Amino acid sequence: MLQPKKTKYRKMQKGRMKGNAHRGNQLAFGSFGIKSLEFAWLTGRQIEAARQAVTRHMKREGQLWIRIFPDKPITKKPAEVRMGKGKGAPEMFVARVNPGRILFESGGVPLEVAKEAMRLAAQKLPVTTKFIVRRDYVED
Repeated sequence: MLQPKKTKYRKMQKGRMKGNAHRGNQLAFGSFGIKSLEFAWLTGRQIEAARQAVTRHMKREGQLWIRIFPDKPITKKPAEVRMGKGKGAPEMFVARVNPGRILFESGGVPLEVAKEAMRLAAQKLPVTTKFIVRRDYVED
């Protein structure tokens, strides 16, 4: 008797994160930045908390660029709801982050101020990060 052919079809629910960032892995605007070292989903709230920490420390001097945007909707069904009846409503939006992705960039401030501001931003994020400086940066 013939067996049914096995297919490599696999249901992709929330996606798999693999590989390093090919885009957004170089400083493009500022002289300083923080780079992600691991995979994660960053919510809009986490990005906003990091942004506020940076702008407060820099006392609104210099410039800040946010290089990620939460464009992936995450849905969830209400508590104690039976199976079926379609997909849940969007609950939040997240930004997918791969290792090597630049999260924030800043410029127009001294190195020490930028380093401390980026450290405060990194504390608000659920990923390990690395502070990076532009290669051709010279202290004034």
